[in-house]
Amino acid sequence: MVTFNKCDIERVEKIQWLFTKWLLGLKDLTYSQRLKVLDLESLELRRLYADRIMCYKIVFGLVNLSFFSDFFAFSPSTVTRGHQYKICVNHSRGARKYFFAERVGPWNSLSTNTDFGTLKRFKLSIKSIDFQKFVHIEC
Repeated sequence: MVTFNKCDIERVEKIQWLFTKWLLGLKDLTYSQRLKVLDLESLELRRLYADRIMCYKIVFGLVNLSFFSDFFAFSPSTVTRGHQYKICVNHSRGARKYFFAERVGPWNSLSTNTDFGTLKRFKLSIKSIDFQKFVHIEC
């Protein structure tokens, strides 16, 4: 990840970090301990979940995206691992490389056990997936 992008993520995360530190009785805990006590996730992890949900909506036509092919293409049917809804990104250079379309790596890593039946079932099934390997912030 490029330094300034990571820096921006850390700045936003620091707001939640500071707020949780001010809460009564949590000052001496680490950030990850405070998140566990408060039953919260890091902001970056929440963005990963939100990105997966948006990918689902795009792939299954729940979002009117008339320019789907400008950003994505479905992987060939010869994919041997994972789920059948994998997408390829039409990569770009420059500023667009940080857009939503470039962050689909975790979507393609979903397992075949992921429930794609309905949006509600999909949301429940991805809640049990550990996306920590895609998180760049150390908690």
